[in-house]
Amino acid sequence: MTVTQATVGRPLPGSQDHSEVFINGAWRAAAGPDAIDVFDSGTEERLGTVRSASIRDLDDAVEAARRAHARWSATNPAERARILMALHDALEPRTGELTALIAAEVGTAVRLSSAIQVQSALAILAETARLLTEFEFTEQIGNVTVVHQSSGVAAAITPWNYPLFQTVAKVGAALAAGSTVVHKPSGLAPLSSFVLADACAAAGLPPGTYNLVTGSGSDVGSRLAAHPGVDMVSFTGSTEVGIAVYREAARSLKRVALELGGKSASIILDDADLPTAIKTSVNRGLLNSGQTCDAWTRLLVPRSLLDDCVALALEATDRLTLGDPFDERTRLGPLVSGQQVQRVRRYIDHALGDGAVLIAGGSERPVDLEVGYYVRPTLLANISADMAVAREEVFGPVLVVMTYESDDEAVEIANATDYGLSGAVWSPDADRVARIVNGMRAGQVVVNGGRFNPSAPVGGVKMSGIGRELGAAGIAEFLETKSVVH
Repeated sequence: MTVTQATVGRPLPGSQDHSEVFINGAWRAAAGPDAIDVFDSGTEERLGTVRSASIRDLDDAVEAARRAHARWSATNPAERARILMALHDALEPRTGELTALIAAEVGTAVRLSSAIQVQSALAILAETARLLTEFEFTEQIGNVTVVHQSSGVAAAITPWNYPLFQTVAKVGAALAAGSTVVHKPSGLAPLSSFVLADACAAAGLPPGTYNLVTGSGSDVGSRLAAHPGVDMVSFTGSTEVGIAVYREAARSLKRVALELGGKSASIILDDADLPTAIKTSVNRGLLNSGQTCDAWTRLLVPRSLLDDCVALALEATDRLTLGDPFDERTRLGPLVSGQQVQRVRRYIDHALGDGAVLIAGGSERPVDLEVGYYVRPTLLANISADMAVAREEVFGPVLVVMTYESDDEAVEIANATDYGLSGAVWSPDADRVARIVNGMRAGQVVVNGGRFNPSAPVGGVKMSGIGRELGAAGIAEFLETKSVVH
């Protein structure tokens, strides 16, 4: 479905009140004590309220998933693929609605929201369905038949920055594996999940196959991760919360997949096409206003080319117009919340206090944007590897330019964080690229701006997570292996 700026209207304040949870194929009133307000990030107006699930709601959702699992896990993979495509087809006509909801609650500019938030999720669903038709659930090793079976009931705990994409990556893979799902979205951006639940019903998913419970991560999310009826937990979010989820899941030794934070480096070698490398790196670093786990937030450039690289980075940053996400001129929208704004501004001020040089942006509110959760796209130089802004995930529109003298030093700097989610290298020299790729401790390295492939796994090392999502590897995360010896 083609979505244009003119076809996407901003959701009205107060139009998105949801007091239900989706359990066993039906909506019912949530019985939890808390109401979570959801705000329009560009206007700071209340979009609506989501009611939290009670302990009873959570127990019922898990029980519904357990009852549904026996039937769903026994279905033919071709049938599961058919229903996944039916889910895709039920979501597609609501692309405009989904685009608007995510643009409002997350802040992604509408001109990008359709592509990176919604169309990408639809593409993942379609690709998961295709992979399912060729996935090998059994293999023969001599006298042993190795069987890959569903791990059981999966808890999907999803983040606010790519709410539909990250949900579909987990839910699609889990359903493909024959698992059933209890899903808890972020309270900051839960609205697309209500559309997804409606689409699951329309697509003919058996009752209990997909269940939606809402609430805070510290309450509902923690209880879900620790729930004795849950067999596997898939979580995307901050490393701090991921560790807490891991700890809760460990109480019953559940399988766990974690996609956590990142501090990815784009290494630009001295023989790279500088204009292309810098422009692409800035765009990838500031995508979704920097609210992206694998954003290339560190630009590593040769010291001898620093001035040229800074000038190109400033030019690329200036092209990214900051503004209301529903304005057709906007490339960068607001952040998700006022709390996130304060966090990002503290990082900027702290870096400047440590001696960083401000090339663009800064922590002051943009003068022409009096309301909304806005932070100026900020470019910092004179950054050393021990600064917090060079080591820690800021999760906002902040890029740091760092210099190196040799290829080995570039790799050393790239690895000088606790994270290892993604990274990039730019050079026409295949041998140099190979050495750097082999040296970088990251789950993904993009060479010369290579295109995203939804069939390939993504995930991190070190404090960036455990396990992989997307492609056949993503399906495998929801499977257990059994050896049948003859």
